[in-house]
Amino acid sequence: MNDRWHPGIGDPTPIGWITVLAYFTAALLCAAAQRREKAGPRPRPFWLAVTVLLVLLGINKQLDLQSLFTQVLRDRARAHGWYEQRREFQALFIFAIAAIGAAFLAALPYVMRHQPRARNITLAGLVFLYCFILVRASSFHHVDWALSRTIFCIRLNWVLELSGIIIAAAGALLVMRRQKAGR
Repeated sequence: MNDRWHPGIGDPTPIGWITVLAYFTAALLCAAAQRREKAGPRPRPFWLAVTVLLVLLGINKQLDLQSLFTQVLRDRARAHGWYEQRREFQALFIFAIAAIGAAFLAALPYVMRHQPRARNITLAGLVFLYCFILVRASSFHHVDWALSRTIFCIRLNWVLELSGIIIAAAGALLVMRRQKAGR
């Protein structure tokens, strides 16, 4: 089998399905937060957008659309004659993603300063996922190698993706906890 993308289940392993379940569970928690969050600056659009995004990321986890994206870029690089210099472009891509992610994280306190802390936590988780997914999609072999490393049978790849999902869900849990406590 070649390395070309083809439609199908991208990660049929138990951890793949656990990750999809985590995305959908986080989406359900965000939908619940949307219903429960009291007055504040536009609560519904934020939680609705996060819910939709997490559902789409869960679907993408199994459709593996970032691999299709990588394949299209690889084909374009070959067609335009710069495939041999791909390492430089991949390194630049990873640096740009990291810089954009760092800028988002640095800007979060300013942009979200009047938002409830729960939204800030969720947004930080989403920025983390954004960086992780795009760096993973870069298909830079050193990054792929690092993400596939295991410690006690646990891949770094799994830890990073699930951590971002958990951080995103933590904000929704905070909203629900506060609502339960009557705050």
